[in-house]
Amino acid sequence: MKFMAKLPTTLDLFKAGAHFGHRKDRCHPKMKPYIYTIRNTVHIIDLEKTVERLKKALEFITKTVAEGGTILFLGTKPQARDIIKKYARELNIPYVAQRWLGGTFTNFSVVSQKIKKLEKLEKEKKEGEWGKYTKKETLNLERELDKLKKVVGGIRELTGLPQAIYIVDLGQEKTAVREARRKNIPIVAIVDTNTNPELADFPIPANDDGIKSIEFITGLVAEAAKEGQRTKAKGVEVKENKNKK
Repeated sequence: MKFMAKLPTTLDLFKAGAHFGHRKDRCHPKMKPYIYTIRNTVHIIDLEKTVERLKKALEFITKTVAEGGTILFLGTKPQARDIIKKYARELNIPYVAQRWLGGTFTNFSVVSQKIKKLEKLEKEKKEGEWGKYTKKETLNLERELDKLKKVVGGIRELTGLPQAIYIVDLGQEKTAVREARRKNIPIVAIVDTNTNPELADFPIPANDDGIKSIEFITGLVAEAAKEGQRTKAKGVEVKENKNKK
C-alpha cells in the first residue's frame, strides 16, 4: 500500500537539519552508504538516500495500520519526548516517552500488572478512597501513581504486542531494540551516522538529535499512520454498508 501524501524533498529535509550526522570519528561502518560527504569533520547524510528509505518506511506504516495493526512510538531522549507524546496522542496510539520498562515486549504479563495497578490507583483516588489514609500514606500513593503514569501511562491501551515500533534513536533505546528483535516486531527508526542501520527493518538515515529533524520525520510517520487509520475506517464502513443490504 502506497503512502499517498506527498513525500518530502531533499530541500525539505535539509531545512529541517536532517542532513547533520556526527563527527567522522564516531561513524558506524555500516552507515557509510548513507553518507554524502564530510564537512568540518562532521558527516553529512545523503538526503536522496533518506527520501528513498522514508518512502519504504512510510508505506510499511500505512499498510500495517490499514490492516488493523498497532504501532508503538518510542523516544525517551529529552529532544524527542514531547514530540513523541504529541503525535501519539493525536493518533490515540501507544507510546513511551519517559523510560522503557525492561520486559515490555518479552514479559508483557508483568507490564500488564503495572497497568492494572495504575488503573486501580486512579479509580481509588477518583472515588475518594484515599481519604482513609494518613497524609504520609497519601503522599506515597501519589508518588507511586506518578511513577506508574510515567512508565506505563502511554501504553495502558496496549493489550498485547504491537505489530511495529517507531524509534527515534536506536542507540538510546537498546533494550527496546533487543526486545523487538527477539519478538520479531518490525522496527522503523531514525538512524544517525553513529548507529548500525541493520538493527532496524526500515531505517531512516537522518539526524536523530536535532529537534527540527525529529519533529519533521516523526510528523511524516504520524501522517502515514493516520492515512492507515483512514483506510481502515473506510474498509469498515464499506463492510458495514454491505451487511445492511
